[in-house]
Amino acid sequence: MNAKTVAPDDHSMNKAKAWCGGAIVLYFMIGLEVLIMISPAAGFFYAAFNPLLLLLNKSQATRWLTAFFLPHMVSPPDLLLQVVRVAGSVLFLTGAAVFLVCAGQVYINKFARKGVALRGLYSYIRHPQYLGLALTGMGLAILWPRILVVALWALMVGVYYLLARDEQGRMLRQFGDEYRSYMDRTGMFLPQSWEAAFARVLPSTPPLRAWLGFLILTAGSLGGAFALRGHTLAHLPIWSNGPVSVLAILPGDMAMLDNRMALALELPEIKARLASQGPVLAYMMPKDYVMQGMIADTGGEWQLYKRHHTLAMISDWILHPFRHLENGHAAMHHGMGMGQGAQNGMTRRLIFLRVDALGGSPAPAALFGINLHRSPLFVADVEMHTLVVQQIHDLPTDTGWGRVPTPVF
Repeated sequence: MNAKTVAPDDHSMNKAKAWCGGAIVLYFMIGLEVLIMISPAAGFFYAAFNPLLLLLNKSQATRWLTAFFLPHMVSPPDLLLQVVRVAGSVLFLTGAAVFLVCAGQVYINKFARKGVALRGLYSYIRHPQYLGLALTGMGLAILWPRILVVALWALMVGVYYLLARDEQGRMLRQFGDEYRSYMDRTGMFLPQSWEAAFARVLPSTPPLRAWLGFLILTAGSLGGAFALRGHTLAHLPIWSNGPVSVLAILPGDMAMLDNRMALALELPEIKARLASQGPVLAYMMPKDYVMQGMIADTGGEWQLYKRHHTLAMISDWILHPFRHLENGHAAMHHGMGMGQGAQNGMTRRLIFLRVDALGGSPAPAALFGINLHRSPLFVADVEMHTLVVQQIHDLPTDTGWGRVPTPVF
């Protein structure tokens, strides 16, 4: 009789745990997209994941999920965005360290048969491993700032709450009053005094409190992402003459844009290609800018998953937040700056994109609208001092990653 009544509950609980585990795996797969897309496994990943991105990208109701809210290709143009970017690396590494240390503590106690881990962070909060994973996830959302990652992060935190509640139930059944006493003096994810302060502004009914807390977390996360996107667009280093707007990958190139770009657009080879194109967005960068493949397919050299420098790029992306933007392949792979090449010289690569569904001379920020389609036109390498076009050619309509929605700033 007892076996028949307990088995369905166990089956339901196992299904719930499997769903929760699947949600966490999905989050980290999508959050770690930036690592996978520069690895040789990119083709396999996008064979499974790209249909989801393309499906979301089809409708204006869901396209915002595939958009980006922080600079990823452009060096952060102001102090706030620089601090946020550094915070992403700090959160990612701190969260990973907290998780690994606390997981090691749990397994050491388990193998040594010392019972429940109650020291270190466990003396203040009951679930520091989930806190560590949440911090890592928050860092990932900054390091790979696709809005979908933020939405899934909020969902993942909700999943952690459900798993923590289940874990506490099991601990109470196993350890009884000892664990109940431990719960009375510790917080769930934050120190007890912090959680008590939050509890005072939330409903007293636990289910209602949990749901309202989740809604506040989700709304706050997504609202914060859109606020940062607006701040980014307002501070991007952009030059515009009306129909053509040019974004400088390196903020230091703004003086060159102001003084030479109008003349560069009058060069016959460039002017002829821009005729009758409507609004155009262009990017100015060093010739060996490491992420130009995200803007357009400028050649296999810039399809980073083919370059087999995955570990170097990952460590640089996390530990040196701006070097890979400002110093290109030379610094990342050879320990050199670009002083011997494009950075200190006057040669710049200009990648031009047509922006559909806009007419006239829109405001520069409007060219980055979430519901707009941008298609590559041509690339030109120009010596900006002498205004000599070193090379120019048309581009395929996709980026170096095919039709995958990639960052636009």
